[in-house]
Amino acid sequence: MIRVRDSLRRNSSTPEVNISPLIDLVFLLLIFFMVTTSFVKETGIDINRPQAETAVVSKKNAILVGISEEGSVHYDGKPIDVRSVRLHIARAVADKPDADVVVIADKACPTGTLIRVMDQCRLAGATRVSVATQNKGEK
Repeated sequence: MIRVRDSLRRNSSTPEVNISPLIDLVFLLLIFFMVTTSFVKETGIDINRPQAETAVVSKKNAILVGISEEGSVHYDGKPIDVRSVRLHIARAVADKPDADVVVIADKACPTGTLIRVMDQCRLAGATRVSVATQNKGEK
């Protein structure tokens, strides 16, 4: 009887925890959240948009160009020259031909800059160019 107890004590090993299913689960959750997350592209500057009573919500698949209060033009988070707007928009329209171009201009930006940017967007091949506003009740 003593031999059986001794042999059981010698063969007993410490219990092990298998964490590979846990790692698989974590990777599956990570992939799920990466796929379902929507990434929002911004213009890269803080803009005070003008208000309009007839503002309409645009679709999310838009190419955004920003104009600051001082008249500097921003695309994809970087400042660009007004003359290069046509090149950038032409590339973006080639990637997404059905996308709208939305110019997000500050309400105090020079009107001349806004018109030049909109002209460059149309010359780049964009068929639908609009200016972003906010509803009167929206802040």
